Amino acid sequence: MNWIAVFVSALATLVVGFIWYNPKVFGTVWMNETGLTREELQKGNMLKIFGLTYFFSLLIVIVEMTLTIHQSGAVSMVGGFAKVNEALPSFKAFMADYGTAFRTFKHGAFHGFISGLFFAFPVIAINALFERKSWKYIWVHAGFWIVNLTIIGAIICAWL
Repeated sequence: MNWIAVFVSALATLVVGFIWYNPKVFGTVWMNETGLTREELQKGNMLKIFGLTYFFSLLIVIVEMTLTIHQSGAVSMVGGFAKVNEALPSFKAFMADYGTAFRTFKHGAFHGFISGLFFAFPVIAINALFERKSWKYIWVHAGFWIVNLTIIGAIICAWL
């Protein structure tokens, strides 16, 4: 595992969020749809908010890693990374032939996008529907996560 790639890709949510929720992009729409004002937003504990956002992003990256890197399934079949050295020669031959297959920026971006569209979007939409939020609200947040997961998938798959 390349821990630098994990830590860097987790920064995507903070960087994209800084741009996405800027009043010149979708921030004004988001504030209107949530009923928040700039004054209310400035009252928040930013260290806590950004710190927890980064921590939760690390968890998301770990899950996204298993969705974008197909070799994770092969490694899990032999009992995880701790058991790789004990694996049969057929596993080592398989990894020699296919260990880097589909390990590209483009492939990771594709799986990240699919994760956003078919997982994050429905979760956000379900919660928002029960909270009686608008479709604008849903698309602002779903778009944010689709972009984020696309970037996270791309970084993690190409760099790891």
